[in-house]
Amino acid sequence: MSGRFSHVLRQLGRRVWARAVLFTTLAVVFALIAGLIGNALPESTFPFDIGQDSVGTILQIIATSMLAVTTFSLTTMVTAYSSATTNATPRASLLLIEDSTSQNALSLFLGAFTFSLVGIIALSTGYYGDRGRTILFLGTLLVVALIVVTLLRWIAHLTNFGRMADVIDRVEEAASSTLRAYATSPTLGARAWEGRAPKGAAIVAPATGYVVSIDLAMIERAAVAADTTVMIEAMPGHDVDIATPVAWSPSSDAELTRAVQAALVIEAHRDFTQDPRLGVIALSEIGSRALSPSTNDPGTAIDVIAALHRVFVDLVTADAEPDLVHPHVYVRAPRLEDLVIDAFRPLARDGAGHIEVQIRLQKCLAALARVAPSERRVFKRAADQARELASDVLGRTHSNELRAIHRRLWSA
Repeated sequence: MSGRFSHVLRQLGRRVWARAVLFTTLAVVFALIAGLIGNALPESTFPFDIGQDSVGTILQIIATSMLAVTTFSLTTMVTAYSSATTNATPRASLLLIEDSTSQNALSLFLGAFTFSLVGIIALSTGYYGDRGRTILFLGTLLVVALIVVTLLRWIAHLTNFGRMADVIDRVEEAASSTLRAYATSPTLGARAWEGRAPKGAAIVAPATGYVVSIDLAMIERAAVAADTTVMIEAMPGHDVDIATPVAWSPSSDAELTRAVQAALVIEAHRDFTQDPRLGVIALSEIGSRALSPSTNDPGTAIDVIAALHRVFVDLVTADAEPDLVHPHVYVRAPRLEDLVIDAFRPLARDGAGHIEVQIRLQKCLAALARVAPSERRVFKRAADQARELASDVLGRTHSNELRAIHRRLWSA
């Protein structure tokens, strides 16, 4: 399965309309197949009346109520997306849109509405016999049970859906998942490439946008066929255009060029799946917005720092598995220093006037340095920069307090 095809399948699985189409199709098929099954059963299958005459009334109730519930649910979801975009960061709204619980609830409500509508139409045309109405009645009871269970889950889900804590948790989970995968295999099974661009033929991007996915297996097969190597410059998260070199190769083989360009999935917006920097950037944006003068919510910024602390602990403590799967491909993996800058520099800048945020930031960076002593230099540099930024904004008392805390945390 090619990387582009698997990416399309992943995207389809995250789209609410795809699930809605699936649920609706199943509902229509189930409503229609009940008549066929009823006609195939012998007359003695249901010798007693179990309420098939009331199935039309039940379907009328489901149709009326599910239309209202579907409209309400859709309105609630859109409101949550808008709230996340306004109060947190637009990058977080993507995670809310992909929420499986809300998608399943909306799809089930729409499917139940369609099922009842098809059932009512079929009943009015005499499509069902006595046994068919009995099967439709039993299926309607099953649909009612699914609706009740889904409503209970949906009500419990709405109590937290789209709130600031929920948004932070979702972004943290996405960042941790991507960074754990990055820490396990920073080069995605290829060889590490450091240094300047080599001499050779440059391969430019086929489109303008962000690289959201890359199929290294496809590039490896093309490199083997051309008996050469490929150095990948643009990893997921890089912005490229049709004049940007995305890869280099000693060979100028046309098939190799087409394979590299086909292996890159370029879209207008970044995606969390393979982009290790987007998660920490989104968390940092939430904290920065909370520290804006219009919001002035240092507590949320402190929560974001705590989330970043957990994310980086997962990153620096993950066990690397440097399996070489693509020996003919070299990639330039993101550095820990870049991730630390993405995560903490905006918070240090926008929180320079908040002593509580600065203290929490210093403690977080010092704790990460203790967890990963080999990377102490990276975290201390970020702490030093945060202290310098704050010293230019804080008053003398708070500045001296922050300097003393910094000295105590980093003196060991």
